Amino acid sequence: MKFNEKLLKLRKEKGLSQEELGMEMEVSRQTISKWEAGQSYPDFTRLVMLSDFFNMTLDELVKDIDVQEVRENSLVNEKIDSIYRVSRDVDAVFQNDTLKGFIKGIWWFIAVSLIFVCVVAAASFILHLIYPESNIFWRVY
Repeated sequence: MKFNEKLLKLRKEKGLSQEELGMEMEVSRQTISKWEAGQSYPDFTRLVMLSDFFNMTLDELVKDIDVQEVRENSLVNEKIDSIYRVSRDVDAVFQNDTLKGFIKGIWWFIAVSLIFVCVVAAASFILHLIYPESNIFWRVY
């Protein structure tokens, strides 16, 4: 009998729901469901807790586990987790830094443009005061 089948049988023999067993093992109901479906396996600490809870040796609990399958599933889960972690990190970098940089660039452009317009207007006004007969710098209509 495989571990997931054994766990399901033991849980039902005790008359526990997945949620109740999850509370005993300090995991969610979904985690128990994945263990029973064979989608994942408990870590060593949880295996010891399960063996104590069901009053059996660790060997009796895990005897028919295909260790190679557990290793492969563990590696696949680690790879998936690392992909999601990297993806979230990259998204955070691009969303925050790029957006901040873009907004900062817009503010600098607006500030420099306003300063340029003010300098040109002030220079034009000063040149008009110096050369009032010239209509090049300041025209009066």
